Amino acid sequence: MREVPIPYVRANQAGIVLLIALAVVLRQPALITALWAVQVLGLWQGIRANLIVQLAAPLLRSRVAGAPTESQELLRFNNAIAVGVLTLSLLAFWVNPDSWLGYVLAGIVALAALAALCGFCIGCFLYYQFKRLRK
Repeated sequence: MREVPIPYVRANQAGIVLLIALAVVLRQPALITALWAVQVLGLWQGIRANLIVQLAAPLLRSRVAGAPTESQELLRFNNAIAVGVLTLSLLAFWVNPDSWLGYVLAGIVALAALAALCGFCIGCFLYYQFKRLRK
C-alpha cells in the first residue's frame, strides 16, 4: 500500500476550504465546479495529479522529506466521498443556479476538510466503521 505525505494531504484540505469559502462569498458555483474537476482528477490519477497539491508542492518540498504519511486507500475513500457530495452540489446548481442547497452541500465538504485540518477526519471515522461492519 502506498503512503502519501501529510503535507500534501493538508494542502489539499486547505485548498478545498479556501475554494468553497470563496465560492460562497463570491456566489460563484464555477469555483465549486473547478474544485470538483480537481478532486475528480485526483481520485482518478492519485493525489500527485491534484492541481492544488501540484501548486503547493514547491512550497512543501522541505516539509515532505520524513513527514508522517497517510494511507492512499484512506485518502481515496475520503476523496470519493468529497467528489460524491460535490457532485450533488453541482446537480443542485444545475437544477437551480441560485440554489442554496448547492452551497450547503459544498459547505459540508468544506466543514469536513476544516475538521480534518483541525485533527478530526470524518471520512476516516466513516472508513473505519465501514471496515468494521464488513468483517
